[in-house]
Amino acid sequence: MPATAPPAPVDPAAWPPYVLALKERIAYLPPAQVTQVLRAYAVGAQAHAGQERKSGEPYITHPVAVASILAELGLDAETIIAAILHDTLEDTELSREALAGEFGEVVAELVDGVTKLDKMRFGTRQEADAESFRKMLLAMARDIRVILIKLADRLHNMRTLGAKDQGSRRRIARETLEIFAPIAQRLGMNKFKAELQDLGFRALYPDRYRVISERIRAALGNRREVMSKIEAALTTQLASEHLSAHVVGRIKSPWSIYSKMRNEHKTFAQLMDVYGFRVVVDSATSCYVALGAVHALYKPVDRRFKDFIAIPKANGYQSLHTVLLGPFGAPIEVQIRTAEMDSVAERGVAAHWAYKTDSGPANSAQVRAREWLASMVDSSANTVSSSEFIENVKIDLFPDEVYLFTPRGDILSLPRHATALDFAYAVHTDVGDHAVAARVDKKLTPLRSRLESGQLVEIITAPSAAPNPAWLEVVVTGKARTAIRQYLKHLQHEDAVDFGHRMLDRALDALGSSLDAIAPTTLDRFLKTSKLKRLEELLSDIALGNRMPDVVARQLLGSRWKKAAGSKAGVALAQEKIRISGGERGVLSFANCCHPLPGDDIIGYLSSGKGIVVHRVECPNVAELRRSPERLVAIEWDRDVKGDYRAQLHIEVINRPGVLATVAAAIAAADSNIENVEYVERDASAATLLFSMEVKSRKHLADVIRRVRRTGVVSAVRRYPL
Repeated sequence: MPATAPPAPVDPAAWPPYVLALKERIAYLPPAQVTQVLRAYAVGAQAHAGQERKSGEPYITHPVAVASILAELGLDAETIIAAILHDTLEDTELSREALAGEFGEVVAELVDGVTKLDKMRFGTRQEADAESFRKMLLAMARDIRVILIKLADRLHNMRTLGAKDQGSRRRIARETLEIFAPIAQRLGMNKFKAELQDLGFRALYPDRYRVISERIRAALGNRREVMSKIEAALTTQLASEHLSAHVVGRIKSPWSIYSKMRNEHKTFAQLMDVYGFRVVVDSATSCYVALGAVHALYKPVDRRFKDFIAIPKANGYQSLHTVLLGPFGAPIEVQIRTAEMDSVAERGVAAHWAYKTDSGPANSAQVRAREWLASMVDSSANTVSSSEFIENVKIDLFPDEVYLFTPRGDILSLPRHATALDFAYAVHTDVGDHAVAARVDKKLTPLRSRLESGQLVEIITAPSAAPNPAWLEVVVTGKARTAIRQYLKHLQHEDAVDFGHRMLDRALDALGSSLDAIAPTTLDRFLKTSKLKRLEELLSDIALGNRMPDVVARQLLGSRWKKAAGSKAGVALAQEKIRISGGERGVLSFANCCHPLPGDDIIGYLSSGKGIVVHRVECPNVAELRRSPERLVAIEWDRDVKGDYRAQLHIEVINRPGVLATVAAAIAAADSNIENVEYVERDASAATLLFSMEVKSRKHLADVIRRVRRTGVVSAVRRYPL
């Protein structure tokens, strides 16, 4: 079909049953919009003409089914139209321009947001899926209806998964359970979440699904009478308080039972021996009255009450949860909410269209969803790798959350196991970057402390504080992880640029020139030829060992460079040495073969991608490194060197009880931290130990050796390797 030609209208008399069913479902729309939706069907049917699904059905049946799912939620005409046309840009010749011209720019933007990235090339299927998911989330941030279409698309695909081969079924099911069901939960769409989880469970673990489903059916047969009696008792009690309430029993799904059996190590009988009921009343005030009524009927279980009305969940969910001790000795789980809250709980962000809410902005599922999506946009902007981005998203999709208070009384929700450092980054990135400690309920605690719901958290900052790599082991939220990585990458880049500048200057100086003497046009030409955007990229490449400074210097000077006297090794090592402080992040690493320390004579070797590897001059491996003189870097320790460095001591001791503790105590007394101890040799009278430890310098190591010798149990001690 030509990209811009409008399709011929489909005769309404020839409409198949699934289109007539869609027309009935969208009866809530104005007649003019119903006509537009049916026009979209005509466009989609012609665009997908001749295409079939794996099941053999016409392809158009899938987008119409997706539109029907969204119509059940009462969504607007633009969303329904975009759902019908959501695969046209990817799978047909219909152009975006034609789409926008026929149905408007909003519909075209929605369709584009759902479209996969089929035109891009990726190394792996996982990488392509991650990039597609990343694009979808960014489109969601512009218009949240994108994810509603995508979730409905995934739901219909899961309903018709049987036509796929086993490998595809398992892959799609796992993706549904790991990504799409948690997103539905994060957006408060519990009805979608429950069906996606159940369908995913059935496809991924068919035998487990069958066994648990059969046991649920058998258990329900034995408990219907009990449930009816409890439901009648609850209804009568609520009526006695003059409450207009609707009580309905709840049944756990196979996936819910399977997840709890696996995560909480409970048996099927333990989980099924709980009766669940939902009570729907007419107002928030009535919720609390109903709570008092059910507590008067059955005794509440201590510490099992949760008020999600006063403190809503991050996805906008509101309800009172309580557990009662029932008349038959089994716990009764009761959820109490208003009809509006029930709508939001089932439909989440989609309730905005189907149910006109009067809730304040802080409680709105729409607002909370947009806040989450905005944080995902920030994470995406600071994350280069799509795979890393999707891992951050998975972290933020954990359903278990803790609710915390700021000093101002604001409520922040974080994933379970979140630390004070996660809280700091949730407040603001600058707060996280400069955090030094926290006050939790007015008690001073370390940043690594895990937080619990209801705590009041205050972050203490200092201008000099900054993130360090160890923080990545502390945080659990994607926002904190992304911010820390971004800061560390920035520092590494700065250090690499500074170090590369010194190396290139030294190489140019050896050829009788300097970087300042290079004409800007010459430098720009070299950068363009090298496919580099800025000088900083060139300098960073040099420091990381991807380019040789001597080679770059000669290329910059062209025919003007003069060969220095002597060999290349002589040129490399006779020049002024570059001083290092040891703190050059991402640029320097210290060789494990010789463990150089401040105070040692050292030499650097440019290793591609790693930067400069520092060796002691007397290291046995240096002779081999000298065969590549162009990669050697003349370096020396700066006067002011800070930090701890690894060292090893080869210690021969008298083998008797307590000798290891005596030597370890001597090392600790010298303010050295022991990392590892191993026996090299051992017999009845003597033993040889290899201690790995942290010291600040060669002088510090000498002090450790002196203290070890004074113990009286050591026959010999030397630095290892020599």
